[in-house]
Amino acid sequence: MNKLLVICGATASGKTALAVECAKKLNGEVVSADSQLVYKKLNIGTAKPTLEEMSGITHHMIDIVEPNRTFSVSDYSALAEPIIDGLLKQGKTPIVCGGTGFYINSLLYDLSYGNTAADSAVRLKYQQALEENGKDYLYGLLKSIDPQSAAVLHSNDTKRVIRALEIYEVSGKRKSEFNDGLKCKREYLAVAVDFPRDELYDRINVRVDKMFNSGLVEEVKGLLANRIDEKCQCMQAIGYKEVLECLKSGDNESTMRDIIKQNTRRYAKRQITFFKKLQGIVWLKPEIASADTVLELYNG
Repeated sequence: MNKLLVICGATASGKTALAVECAKKLNGEVVSADSQLVYKKLNIGTAKPTLEEMSGITHHMIDIVEPNRTFSVSDYSALAEPIIDGLLKQGKTPIVCGGTGFYINSLLYDLSYGNTAADSAVRLKYQQALEENGKDYLYGLLKSIDPQSAAVLHSNDTKRVIRALEIYEVSGKRKSEFNDGLKCKREYLAVAVDFPRDELYDRINVRVDKMFNSGLVEEVKGLLANRIDEKCQCMQAIGYKEVLECLKSGDNESTMRDIIKQNTRRYAKRQITFFKKLQGIVWLKPEIASADTVLELYNG
């Protein structure tokens, strides 16, 4: 069928495993829609799927950007679109899998804000404003010019706050204005696994513990040793920024873990809020969230 399968939702909800099983049954390949998996050398803190977890299924849009590079929604769309078109021409099913809602929307809808070119000078200006005045000041700027966009972002999500400010300054239009009257580019089925909140939080806590046991702190130290500046976009991701802050402040690992777990739970709540607005999304209870269930929906 000439349509996409989108597996989205909150972090730690089992998206990768479900996508792989669906790919096996649909002659498909996975197109990652995760803003951190694009970076090379960031493996543990991003929960990057291993070769074993990929289970022989080709995964695209992973390990494509050096850690010192910035990467926008526009960059993502420009690279992912040809991959999807190529898979469809081959008669394969593109399975878009990830939790970065803006990436997913860029593939499903005509969003002109995705075509707003990055402006390094404007971005640098807001990055300096962040460093000099803090994230709440930056978030306040966005609230003053685009309260609708601010409402779906958190002040901690400085990367997207800066991007929204950049869009306004470069295009003269608020980012929220570009989202009116969404026009689908492709037919799609979108599904997400609807874990009870307590169960999802338990899964997040287990994942964070696994990251530390696998060497998250050592990974961050290695990035710094390889001259990846702590101000780089990739180092603002949950897991990395908290480790950086704790390394500088001297807090113990237990405190570091608790902060990451808390911030990840908050991020999961924002993801759920975002995806609830996705047109036609089907929320599956964990007990029926299988490849067979998804295929029935996809072919129905």
